[in-house]
Amino acid sequence: MPGGWRAGFQFGGSALAALLHDVFLLTGVFAILGKGFDLRIGEINSLFVTAVLTVVGFSVHDTIVVFDRIRENLRVSQRLSFEQVVNLSIMQTLVRSIITSFTVVLVLVAILVSGGDTLKGFALALLIGIVSGTYSSIFNAAPLLVVWRRLQPLR
Repeated sequence: MPGGWRAGFQFGGSALAALLHDVFLLTGVFAILGKGFDLRIGEINSLFVTAVLTVVGFSVHDTIVVFDRIRENLRVSQRLSFEQVVNLSIMQTLVRSIITSFTVVLVLVAILVSGGDTLKGFALALLIGIVSGTYSSIFNAAPLLVVWRRLQPLR
């Protein structure tokens, strides 16, 4: 890994920030649904906690795929700037991330529409979390990594 521990902290910190974004967004939307709209679907229960943990796993996995491609491209494309490597890596993983998330979203929409009342809150939480996780892996984690890299003093 280029940069040793410092690069590890940059990747890890960016992934953690994107992960916190997903969890806070999901919790915030459910808080608004529960209080603001007085919907029973916005209830925080064990299924919600299960959905949050599933979203955490999905988001971290998606971020790892993008960051792994960045590390791979850093070794292969040494003539490109770091920003260009990150952009190339995002473009290489974008279709895969969107297709994977879209297949999950199709199943969740089917559960939300035709599932029982017990599963609707769970499916909604997963739906919000999967969309947020896909978005944040591509548009939050990688740009945060670039910003963090720019803020580091040059050696």
